[in-house]
Amino acid sequence: MPTSLSAPPTAYVNARLLDPATRLDARGALLTVEGRIADLGPHLFAQGVPPGIQTVDCGGHCLAPGLIDLRVNLREPGEEHKETIETASRAAAAGGVTAMAALPNSDPVADDTAGLEFVARRAREVKLVKIYSYGSLTRGAEGNELTEFGLLKEYGAVGFTDGSNVVANANVMRRALSYARAFDATILQAPREPSLAGGVMNNGELATRLGLAGISAMAEVILLERDLRLVEMTDGRYHAALLSTAESLEVVRRAKAKGLKVTCDTAPHYFTLNELAVGDYRTFAKVMPPLRSEEDRAAIAAGLADGTIDAIASDHSPHDQDSKRLPFAQAEFGIIGLETLLPLSLALVHKGEVGLLDLLSRLTCRPAEILGLAAGRLQPGAPADLVLFDLESPWRLDPAGFRSKSKNSPFEGHLVQGKVLRTVVDGRSIFAATD
Repeated sequence: MPTSLSAPPTAYVNARLLDPATRLDARGALLTVEGRIADLGPHLFAQGVPPGIQTVDCGGHCLAPGLIDLRVNLREPGEEHKETIETASRAAAAGGVTAMAALPNSDPVADDTAGLEFVARRAREVKLVKIYSYGSLTRGAEGNELTEFGLLKEYGAVGFTDGSNVVANANVMRRALSYARAFDATILQAPREPSLAGGVMNNGELATRLGLAGISAMAEVILLERDLRLVEMTDGRYHAALLSTAESLEVVRRAKAKGLKVTCDTAPHYFTLNELAVGDYRTFAKVMPPLRSEEDRAAIAAGLADGTIDAIASDHSPHDQDSKRLPFAQAEFGIIGLETLLPLSLALVHKGEVGLLDLLSRLTCRPAEILGLAAGRLQPGAPADLVLFDLESPWRLDPAGFRSKSKNSPFEGHLVQGKVLRTVVDGRSIFAATD
């Protein structure tokens, strides 16, 4: 992670303070000193800000904990032509993300301490957002031999996953869940049964009409069911990533009702778009798992509203044009998401489907709890990682202006409401909107 740099004491006044962890929603001010929150509340600086303290007038806008993104592909090392740690960090800062967890699918795979140390060193050099790393669950993310969980956790791994690959072997997953218990670690997987997931878009009438191989919703449900049976067998801790189907949510609800140690997330494209976004072979809408039916999309939004889904992650997956400007079947899976994470998520608030504090909890304190981080809260002594945003500001998404090195987004021209004005990490302003 980046080391803290000295920042002057700063007063954020005339703010709408939002802390989902404590359900705080009040007008007031917040003071940061030496990279931490020193005080906050409705009555702070009621008599004015003392001399010697830098002042930021928030203009009545929302001041919340910085977003914590559970799922980011950095592409460095190995694919720097698609993204680098620096460009991803600048994109994150512009999106109000103050901390992100990097998947291990780099080249080489982060399955040893050298991989974790590389990311940590580059994050310190870039000095922007905080970057945490997952350790690869298996050697080379090949799904066979477990890595050294204890050693990797000692070097900062916040969980273990094979990232965009899946652990198909049930015995390997069983051993991983049991082994992780010894280190109080979480196993993360985006479930899909490989033998059923050989297609390129959602299975159904549209795939048939387009002549594309489909991926059944059951590919996700079957492996999720298997993994949660193994959680029940081992008493391990498991996080299901990128849920995209209504039936998967029912599986998670049953597991939570049993008291299993299970959490889950989704990404904005799964509650914003459905399979129709593929249109006439739009490769920028090709993701894994694929965009599903409208019924599934609505179910994912409802799962966020009722608390079944614990977190929202960007699943930032940058690709260059050579990887995306191909026939649909050959194009890479994945879209960028760091700079669209907050505005796309806020659409649920503006539609009245999710309360503002509930939505922010899925982006701040809940991801922090899943990763075991002391972050995602507005409280004295906490790191001064903040996002200031205009809840009402309407704008049109334009990937050409994004900070990410890649521009593979299906949201070009998409109208959103809610814009990041300032991002603060350890008391340092690392992004400020210019308009």
